[in-house]
Amino acid sequence: MNQAQNRIESIKENGYTLEFENVFNLVFENYKKIAIYAGLIIFVFSVLFFATVFISLSAYFGMETITDMLKPENLKPENLSKEFILIYSGCAIIFTCLISPFTAGFLKMAYCADKDQEFPISALFQYYKLSYFIELFIATFFITIFNTGITNALDLAGLPIVGSIITMLVSFYTLLTIPLIIFGKLKALEAIRTSIMIISKQPLVILSLVAVSMVAAIVGLIVFCIGVLFTIPFLYSLYYILYKEIIGFEEIE
Repeated sequence: MNQAQNRIESIKENGYTLEFENVFNLVFENYKKIAIYAGLIIFVFSVLFFATVFISLSAYFGMETITDMLKPENLKPENLSKEFILIYSGCAIIFTCLISPFTAGFLKMAYCADKDQEFPISALFQYYKLSYFIELFIATFFITIFNTGITNALDLAGLPIVGSIITMLVSFYTLLTIPLIIFGKLKALEAIRTSIMIISKQPLVILSLVAVSMVAAIVGLIVFCIGVLFTIPFLYSLYYILYKEIIGFEEIE
């Protein structure tokens, strides 16, 4: 049993303490170290991705078809066919699963910033190694397919707000899943269960921290659209610091 597993067992029995002010200060200090670097990486990869997708779809379907599909009236849920919703949901789930190791790389960036270590761009792809990739894919698949299924079902039932609330709750209680996989070496399903257990011990403090982080991201979007790319890394710093403060790392001399 490694250090993380020992700590998890202790948390099950005794819980843990978490102070909002202390955690927030640590998150902000970590965020300052990665904000520009992470923001630029997110910007570059986002531009490359959307350009590639748009060009590929335009070449396959034609520019007129793509332009027509992107009209606001054609994107309303009631105007979308069930076949389209299923195909879109399936593609979204697979895409989310495939990029989960990439997003996990930003947690490693936060770790390296905390330890004052260099972080080459190539390190963003280190979790595509098979041992990590399988667990990250499985965990993301289960969480995403549950959220997508609930959202689509309640949207069709005319209860979109309920679906959104359930989706947010699931995302909230599983937010430590990826850190537990890459840092704690847990398996996918065990990481999901453990994340739910940990968050359940201190939900109000963690919810307050997440809320502040989300407000920061929204402010970045309102002030200037591209600004959100530089506030998103605040969430990665938050997830890393939460793992560090709750589970911790085994120090090796």
